[in-house]
Amino acid sequence: MLGFIVSRGRGEADLLLADVADRLMSDGCKLAGAVQVNVETRDGRPCEMDLHVLALDKVIRISQNLGALAKGCRLDPAALESVVGHVERALDRGPQLLIVNKFGKQELDGRGFRPLIGRALADGVPVLCAVNSDNAAKFAEFAAGMERELPSEADAVLGWCKAAMAR
Repeated sequence: MLGFIVSRGRGEADLLLADVADRLMSDGCKLAGAVQVNVETRDGRPCEMDLHVLALDKVIRISQNLGALAKGCRLDPAALESVVGHVERALDRGPQLLIVNKFGKQELDGRGFRPLIGRALADGVPVLCAVNSDNAAKFAEFAAGMERELPSEADAVLGWCKAAMAR
């Protein structure tokens, strides 16, 4: 089972996934994955992007400072792969659900969390992730009909997660 929400407004999907993860962990659910926590900065600079590794209760910064005039992607691929390594080890411990903050450019290119999503699904572990509307078509190609779009509403997503974990 592969549930996803479409990321619309800036940071909305991050907040929703973090809320769902917090509520599931409060209920004693065993999770693997990562949710994004953005740290706002001063003077109109882009936010800092951090991933909270759920199984470790650890936060890792995945953005890099490229300078005031930089226009390119600020993702630090090495930091993302570090998070992926932590999540992969958490998958070895048999979680009930994998939560991935985003199926983004790295995943579209076959990197990032993409192999872990495939592994979790093959192992029967349901997956929840966010997808930017620009990447929805490519995500659908990857998901090959296994995906289910969920409403961007915490109670609905939480209900899907609990039903998916109960199977």
